[in-house]
Parts: sequence; C-alpha cells; structure tokens
Amino acid sequence: MSVTETGSAHSEAYAHLAAEAAKLDAEDVLRDKREEFVLDEDSVYLDGNSLGALPKAVPGRVADVIGREWGELRIRSWTESGWWTAPERIGERIAPLVGAAPGQVVVADSTSVNVFKAVVGAVRIARGRDEARDEILVDAATFPTDGYIAESAARLTGCTVRAVRSDEVAAALGPRTAAVLLNHVDYRTGRLHDLPGLTAAVHEAGALAVWDLCHSAGALPVELDAHGVDLAVGCTYKFLNGGPGAPAFLYVRAEHQGAFDSPLPGWNGHVEPFGMESGFRPADGSLRGRVGTPDILSLLALEAALGVWDGVELDAVRAKSLALTDFFLRCVEAYVPQGRVEVVTPAGHAERGSQVALRCADAAAVMERLIAIGVVGDFRSPDILRFGFTPLYLGFADVERAARLLAETLDTV
Repeated sequence: MSVTETGSAHSEAYAHLAAEAAKLDAEDVLRDKREEFVLDEDSVYLDGNSLGALPKAVPGRVADVIGREWGELRIRSWTESGWWTAPERIGERIAPLVGAAPGQVVVADSTSVNVFKAVVGAVRIARGRDEARDEILVDAATFPTDGYIAESAARLTGCTVRAVRSDEVAAALGPRTAAVLLNHVDYRTGRLHDLPGLTAAVHEAGALAVWDLCHSAGALPVELDAHGVDLAVGCTYKFLNGGPGAPAFLYVRAEHQGAFDSPLPGWNGHVEPFGMESGFRPADGSLRGRVGTPDILSLLALEAALGVWDGVELDAVRAKSLALTDFFLRCVEAYVPQGRVEVVTPAGHAERGSQVALRCADAAAVMERLIAIGVVGDFRSPDILRFGFTPLYLGFADVERAARLLAETLDTV
C-alpha cells in the first residue's frame, strides 16, 4: 500500500470511529454526570485510576468547613457540625458502592494503615480458631505497600509470608494459611481477579480473605457482603474522586466485628473515647477500626465528592467502563502501527477492571509526550503505558481522541 493509500485508510478509520464515538456519547445514560466535575475541554484525563477529577461541589463545601465550621464555630463543630461522626457517616455513603450493608464500613487513616489493621485483624481471628495457622499469602504482583505491610504484620503475629501468583492461590492454600491478601484489580495490568471464587477457596481452606479494592471501588460492582468477604480496604481518591490523600475505608464483616482486634487501638476506637481509661475497650462494630483524631478537612471534602454518586447505578458504571475500554482497544488496533504496542490488559470482560495497560519499549518518553499534548495517563516501570477510564466523566469522543494522539505520538517518539 502506498503512502497516499495508507493516509487515506487512516483518514477513513478516523472518520468512522469518530462518528461512532459521537453516536455512543449521545446514547450514554451517564453523560450528564460529566457536568458535575471540573475538567479541561482541551485535554483527555485518563488518570482517574490514580487521582480522580475534582467534583464541582467540593470547593464550596471545603470553604464552608474552613470559614464557618472551623473559623466561627471552632471546637463546637465536633458536635454541631457532625465532625465526630464523620468516619462512620461517610462510611455509610461508601458502603452501597462496595456492596456492604450498614455498620460495616468506616473511613479513617490511609490505605496502608488500613491494610495493616485488616491483615493483623484477620490473622488474629484465624489464629483464635486454630493456633497452627501461621502463614499469610499475598499476591506476588501486588502493589508494593501491600507486600511491605504483610511482612510487618507477619513479624508482629509470628507468621511467615508467602507470595504466589493470583492463579496459584487456590493450590497454595492449606492448614497453615491464616489470611490471604489480594488486590481486586492489578494496578499494572488492569486484570480483574476472581473475588467470588478466590474468597470461596480461602474459606474452604479455613482462612480469611482480605481484599484491596483501590482499583475497583467506584469502577465496578464489588458485592462484599454477597461474596462473603471477611475484610477489605480501599482508597477514596481514585474512582471515588475524594481528592489527593483522601482517607481510606475499612470494611469489617459484621460476623467478625466482635473478634476484630485492631493492632492500632487508638483512643478514637475506644468504646468511651472521652472516658480516658488506662485500658483499651474497643467500640462496637466497625467503629473499633478508628484510631486517632479524624482528618476533618479531607473527610468532609470526600463527603461532598460522594454526592456525584447520587442516582447512579453501579451496573451502568460497569457497562460504560467496559464499553469505553472496548472502544479504546478498537481505536488502538485501528490507529497504532502493528507491533508498536502490546495490550497486556485481558480482553475478557470478566478479567478486566477499568483501565487499559499497553506495553511499549519507550513508554516513559511516550507518556511524557502524551501528557504534553493533553492526553493524561501514566507510566509504570519498566515499560507500561497505563490509561484509566472513569465512566462518570469520560466520553467516547475522549477515548477516540486519546487513541489517535497516541498513534501520532508513537510515530514521532
């Protein structure tokens, strides 16, 4: 095919897919949600799996918290403005987004701190049933912090840690397994792991399942209660759009709450926080997952951000997520020269989260160039281009444009 013919074929592909994107955007049941976010019309934001966009309701709410609740009411706001109950109140807003009934989710601390609470708590519950259980299994491809925390939890509880691939978990389980820490979605590849099946296998072996939901909460239905998950953690600054450093959440299944022994028994998790007792008595329910004084500014920014979920069905979010990623992959296939990138995210919907990862030899330089021209994704060492798809504010025209600019960038870098 001549250069002229190649250019003509590309133009036809661009026109066809751009027209399809416009049609899909017109049919999108979530399209009006975009107006609830602060976005640049001249760029495509594909990094919501690292930091969600700013909901428009947040600045005004934070200004009120600072100016009136803190500036005028001051300490009275702990009661009059509801600061004291914010961790559990906001936990109840998140609970439906992860398939949890009331009373099981609390918002406090960072993801890393909550992973520590959950893993140690799970091991203590398991060993309370059977002292011979002295092993923690972790996903070998896990986000590094989860592995670091698991090692620390093992030192504290007298356990050992064994890292296995996610497809080896079922075979690795045994009478020594106390707890298994898994990521629902692999942060590098976007692979969605089998939460129902793996949780069932963990329970069959007599152990407890701890899930990290950082890359799935707000992107797809999780259904913690329905699938019998024991404990779970997740951040709120990715698909939940809570803002940089927004506090994480901790889920403790109702049946485990009486036995949940947090390794961080802070005054805020005491049954009588202002009793100032010398000994620790844990609060009832998920409140025992609280530790210190809540991060009020971040908490209330998150609470305002969660308003974008009003009236949203998670099934619709999941359907659009899959449609967006399918369309992006089609555009990449049509636009990008063969062999220039390798798709590492699974093609099957049952194995895909809400991101697409492409392997590319010069990924760092490519992503730097993409960001400079208005397509914001991110790079993961050594060779991964990572694109996150947030259904609440991303459209199909955005996806087509990103793939087209990716192809052009690959021709110049």
